[in-house]
Amino acid sequence: MAESHNLGRKGEDKAAEHLESEGYKILKRNWTTGKLEVDIIAENKDYIVFVEVKTRSEDFLMSPASAITPKKQQSIVFCADRYIQRYGIHKECRFDVITVLASGESLQVEHIENAFYPTLR
Repeated sequence: MAESHNLGRKGEDKAAEHLESEGYKILKRNWTTGKLEVDIIAENKDYIVFVEVKTRSEDFLMSPASAITPKKQQSIVFCADRYIQRYGIHKECRFDVITVLASGESLQVEHIENAFYPTLR
């Protein structure tokens, strides 16, 4: 379990580096409210972005992005809503996914903007 936790932390670090290199400002990492969590909250001039990071080793059978189920999406949306209310955010929001695929010491990043949209259910 500790090895997968370390890989997840490396993936989140790499995702944050990627966002910063693309001009985003990291506002929060691992922001929680109750039992809900968002991996990274960032912003650029147009959006506040709630980012779910999924990191996997290359021998994992399922794509990292497919691990973000509708239930997980709903959890992220609820968490984002609480963040927006708590901090009085008036910027348009977006939900992104960053997948990190580990191959040895190499980490490959894929940033999926608008990966999902909030729903009414």
